[in-house]
Amino acid sequence: MKFWERLASADSRILYLLLALAVVLPLVIKPAVNIRVSESVRGAYEAVDRLAPGSVVMVSIDYDPSSAPEVQPMLLGILRHAFKKDLKVIITGQLALGLPLAEIALNQVAPEMNKVYGKDYVNIGYRPGYTAMMVGIGREIRDYFRTDYRGVPIDSFEFMRHVHTYRDISLLVSLAHGAVADAWIQFVGGRYNVPIIVGCTGVNAPNLYQYLHAGQIRGIIGGLQGAAEYETLIEKPGSATLGMPAQSWGHGLIILLLVIGNIGFLLSRKKKDRTPPPK
Repeated sequence: MKFWERLASADSRILYLLLALAVVLPLVIKPAVNIRVSESVRGAYEAVDRLAPGSVVMVSIDYDPSSAPEVQPMLLGILRHAFKKDLKVIITGQLALGLPLAEIALNQVAPEMNKVYGKDYVNIGYRPGYTAMMVGIGREIRDYFRTDYRGVPIDSFEFMRHVHTYRDISLLVSLAHGAVADAWIQFVGGRYNVPIIVGCTGVNAPNLYQYLHAGQIRGIIGGLQGAAEYETLIEKPGSATLGMPAQSWGHGLIILLLVIGNIGFLLSRKKKDRTPPPK
């Protein structure tokens, strides 16, 4: 019994050290992982994969650096998939802090896939008032975006000359950490019948399955697990696949410590109940 009590009352610094080791060791030894692909992620993959070469995909960066560890691998995977399919990509965003993350991803993936700015992709930047802007693109994208984020007129880019409304966009991708994805679904998917897929943090994913089951979106990439599944489908393991063992080991250790702590608590309470009261 003393063994369990000692474990339950272990110094918190030891627990933090164990948790650090559980996270760092998998990143160092890189164990092989077998990632099972969910239907929601497969739906998102197939929505991109079925597009014909030359189709236009709009990717909205609706997250900021606080959610980048989970969502940034999704952006990298989708860009690699889109460029491999020879799709044209329009980058926009409803969070100004998120657009630099798009540039980081583009600067990494575009040279890797031999893609050229203006010919294969363009970043039209951020505009405030996102719901009005979402609806406004349904009339004419130039009402809100006459230039790209560098100030270059979008009509100077060949493929953008043919993009005016959502009728010219084959797929909308919202990579979000909050309610912006809901707005895209409600204001754009519902009104203009644009095919939508969503990538989001793990904590937000459960709220979006109602749209998936209702057929309002084609797929969901949820959290680091979803990003790793997408990397598996495109056969390009990245930071999400690398991070899955660390996340699993860390969660496993926390569960084990919770079990040990509760056993120690129950045994100590049982011992206390058996102790006769002082006379």
